[in-house]
Amino acid sequence: MDADHAYERIAALREEIRRHNHAYYALSKPAISDQAFDQLIHELEALEAGFPQFASPDSPTRRVGGDITREFLQVPHRYPMLSLSNSYSEEEILEWEERIHKIIREPLEYVCELKFDGVAVGLTYKNGEFIQAVTRGDGARGDDVTANARTIYSVPLKLTGSGYPDEFEIRGEIIMPRASFRKLNIMRLEEGEEPFANPRNAASGSIKMQHSTEVARRRLDCYLYYIPGGTARYETHYESLQAAKKWGFHISEYMAKCSSLNEIQDFITLCEKNRSQLPFDIDGIVIKVNSFRQQELLGTTAKSPRWAIAFKFRADEATTRLISVDYQVGRTGAVTPVAILQPVQLAGTTVKRASLHNADIMASLDIRTGDTVYVEKGGEIIPKITGVNLDLRPPDASPIRFTSHCPECRTPLIRKEGESAWYCSNNEKCPPQIKGRLEHFISRKAMNLDTLGEGKIGLLFDQGLVHTIADLYSLKKEDLIGLSKSYTDPVSGKVRTVTFREKTVSNILQGIERSKSIEFDSVLFGLGIRFVGETVAKKLASHFRSIDALMMADYTSLTDVPEIGDKIANSILTYFRDPSHRHIISRLRDAGVHFSLAAEEVTSGSRILHGKTIVITGVFGTRSRDDIKRLIQHHGGRVTGSLSRETSWLLAGSSPGPEKLKKAESLGIPLLSENDFLGMLQQKI
Repeated sequence: MDADHAYERIAALREEIRRHNHAYYALSKPAISDQAFDQLIHELEALEAGFPQFASPDSPTRRVGGDITREFLQVPHRYPMLSLSNSYSEEEILEWEERIHKIIREPLEYVCELKFDGVAVGLTYKNGEFIQAVTRGDGARGDDVTANARTIYSVPLKLTGSGYPDEFEIRGEIIMPRASFRKLNIMRLEEGEEPFANPRNAASGSIKMQHSTEVARRRLDCYLYYIPGGTARYETHYESLQAAKKWGFHISEYMAKCSSLNEIQDFITLCEKNRSQLPFDIDGIVIKVNSFRQQELLGTTAKSPRWAIAFKFRADEATTRLISVDYQVGRTGAVTPVAILQPVQLAGTTVKRASLHNADIMASLDIRTGDTVYVEKGGEIIPKITGVNLDLRPPDASPIRFTSHCPECRTPLIRKEGESAWYCSNNEKCPPQIKGRLEHFISRKAMNLDTLGEGKIGLLFDQGLVHTIADLYSLKKEDLIGLSKSYTDPVSGKVRTVTFREKTVSNILQGIERSKSIEFDSVLFGLGIRFVGETVAKKLASHFRSIDALMMADYTSLTDVPEIGDKIANSILTYFRDPSHRHIISRLRDAGVHFSLAAEEVTSGSRILHGKTIVITGVFGTRSRDDIKRLIQHHGGRVTGSLSRETSWLLAGSSPGPEKLKKAESLGIPLLSENDFLGMLQQKI
């Protein structure tokens, strides 16, 4: 085939594939089978490979992935991506409507939609072409996941029809359909990985993967449900979504316009009754005021739009029999009781285990072997026992005493003053604690070692290859090639064995090498120091700037850091007193792991805010609230949560808290805008 004919066929294939995508996702009317669709894709891939001069960024073949994202850039939202207020009863929806009517004294129409259980995202289009995808993040800034979003077939790379704005954003939810979720978990088991707990976790983990080729394999979906700033072209939210459907967006067919609370409740009842039949998970219904004009009049609070509310479905409950109580050991040594149950169907899944949280809750339930218990799926994810049916209690049932020894290493348990948990003190030799620390270290918010996972970590530990986090950086190809693990296929029930091949080993070693460039605050979080979570790690890294300075810090210098109290300070001191911890840090440093801020971060601060106390309120357009706090602290200032006569400024973003504004005025505290604040730091005067 010559170039002219190839170009014509490529153009025809791209248009035909776009039409089929539009029919499948926007119109819900597929015209050809999945197999026939895949054949069109394969033909287009072959032609583009043979004639690379005709490559195009909006080609449907770009959905197979190929980009590698080392770091997800933070991008400010043009419009803050607020969260919704939640309700759990008809009375709470009535109270919400009454609050609205205090502002708008005219008839209202509502749109009821499904509340998808996924990852919120904003898609931006320019001249009809997809240019960017950004996650919710903290509401003011999110992660740029454009390369990964391109792999989702329901995200149009090029819009159809006409009438769309030259540039606009549309928001929605990235989800993992139940069918994709089942296939992914089978694949993870085959590769020696732990299965995901639920589709939402799977979607969240997938959209932040570094390899877009892997994201493409996971068959995510994306439903769109809101156009911020949509008042310019349409009078109502419903009209804007119908237009978006014509442009090629995947808009849910499950929505209704309602004019009364009775109609809203009818829609909620219908959806709650039939949600198990949907091909994806939902956890409630979203109710929105339909008129854009009325939405503008209602406005927003610092966190939520006043014109919308989410009705959350009540957690599903079932009754079943308690067989026994097992005990699990976490990475900190905390021992958690777990109820082993007679299998029962709950929220579309078979539940065999449920959390009992701690010894105090276990005692308050007075739970006994053979009891008939009430099981609830809290937040649609973690089953928990909420009560006992005493009428069905066996007459010979005796109370269950909390274990006195670690279930793994038989070390006597200890209980720290003021805490509800019992702990195994055998930190360095108790297997679950060791594996827990390794799993924490490789997690996304720490070292982001996505080429490893719980399954692979467990295998490496069982084979004696890793005992501490530093051991990961001593792994060699010859250590890993040929390692194997057996698992039970959840579908067939057969025992299968997977073996580490060349590609798996290469991916693991490359991931370990990449982790050496992870920032200091993430490394510090990854060390797993008790009470040092992600936020505290950022504060400590920003203040001390290196691991050496932090290790030399005493109690006073630690508690001088804003929001670092007695409990955190003592935990840090205890951690660094341990010679084994210092040895691990030394090995990690020798391997090339970052243990200090980058040079530009160290030198960029000033003392311009030294001695100043600042209170923050509202939503910020270019920085997250945490970023604003870090900037204040980095330039010598102090952040507090409440106003007093000692407060230097009230730093106010959009939609500031009215009570704080009122109190600032009464105390004579000056207001500082976001632009003025950032300008002050740039001048450093």
